[in-house]
Amino acid sequence: MSDILIVDDEKDIRELIADILKDEGFATRMAANSDDCMEAINAEPPALMILDIWLKDSRMDGIDILKAVKRNNPDIPIIIISGHGNIEIAVAAIKQGAYDFIEKPFNIDQLMVVITRAMETARLRRENSSLRRRDHGPAEMLGASVAFRKLKDQLDKVTRSNGRVMLSGEPGSGKEMAARYIHQHSTRATGPFVTVTSASIAPERMEEVLFGRESTDRGVEKGLLEQAHGGVIYFDEVADMPPGTQSKILRVLTEQQFMRVGGADKVRVDLRVISSTTRDLATEIGAGRFRQELYDRLNVVPIAVPALAERREDVPLLAAHFIESFNRSQGLPLRPLSEDAAAMLQTMDWPGNIRQLRNVIERILILGEGTDPIEARELPGQDAPAAEGRLVLGGALATLPLREARELFEREYLLTQINRFGGNISRTANFVGMERSALHRKLKSLGVGTGAKGNGNGGPGEEDDVG
Repeated sequence: MSDILIVDDEKDIRELIADILKDEGFATRMAANSDDCMEAINAEPPALMILDIWLKDSRMDGIDILKAVKRNNPDIPIIIISGHGNIEIAVAAIKQGAYDFIEKPFNIDQLMVVITRAMETARLRRENSSLRRRDHGPAEMLGASVAFRKLKDQLDKVTRSNGRVMLSGEPGSGKEMAARYIHQHSTRATGPFVTVTSASIAPERMEEVLFGRESTDRGVEKGLLEQAHGGVIYFDEVADMPPGTQSKILRVLTEQQFMRVGGADKVRVDLRVISSTTRDLATEIGAGRFRQELYDRLNVVPIAVPALAERREDVPLLAAHFIESFNRSQGLPLRPLSEDAAAMLQTMDWPGNIRQLRNVIERILILGEGTDPIEARELPGQDAPAAEGRLVLGGALATLPLREARELFEREYLLTQINRFGGNISRTANFVGMERSALHRKLKSLGVGTGAKGNGNGGPGEEDDVG
């Protein structure tokens, strides 16, 4: 929004105001009737409108235009002008959302003062809205693993388009963070990011929450779709959306407009839609719980967000990030991770993914003392040894003959280290103190299959991995 739209049925008035504004450095556009006005707004919303109340040979008068613009583009300040002004018209215009009312013939200096104030008010509103949206902070995508780099590459590609994205992945894997990353790196970054948490909204209230409501006693209440105008609407766990709402959302995606509950006028919205799910939507469709047509509309660009188990190399980096974050936000101790703790974190099961890792780090910092490095014994499930230098054997391992117990231990130990290093044989071999070729032979003898990427010399390369 960078120019001023002047709407008046008198050509001389339009051109006079345009010339004055151009002398003051403003870009302008002009419209003689409601159809030209609405076409100009739909093509590119202006920074401000100067609108005549009475428009000859026009389908809508100034008040009608004012209502329509405030419904669909509420951030545009509108200054009403009229040669037939009276207090009733002025009050009606202000009630409908006009910034101010100026009576013809107007004083040029007065007009410029009102325009300057309106532009400044609009700027402050945009800045305040932007600051409110920053409450969540930047969407920091952290990682160096192959799985993470693949994800980030896909996200970077979709930021350059306006296509609808479907994010799938386990709970806590970072789907909302991925959605915020797309928003913050797209052309809609200055627009709102509105989350629809489908599972937390009662089915009978879903339409009111999404579409808003109009009533004589409470006026207009904007829904989430309208609040997201110009930005991104994020449907978290879209599979939880009630069937009746699914059909209406499908219509919104098709028409880019809807009616509020209890309303009679259509509301136009400009949205980018990002959705997420932890469920298999093909199964949901087969069971009749999710509409195939809606799936086809939402699933334009499918992106799978990897579980933490697929990117174990990133665990120490993520843990260090959470430690710094809790130190800044809560004043918790800034404790580094010991090597043993970092290694142990990489080998643990993470059914709750990144969210679970974050909770574990917060609990350790709250319960711990001082600023000494975090030790492996502080991690959940890591009981202290029975005696110095001894390990407690599991029941199954303790009942086996030495040879079988040794093989079982070696197999589980090596698989744990391989998982820790994301399947990279070279890094695993370096950590356990073996040559790559020796590790390959050991894994083969233990029944663990391997697959190597060639390095051009016929031998295992630096990126050898387990397949």
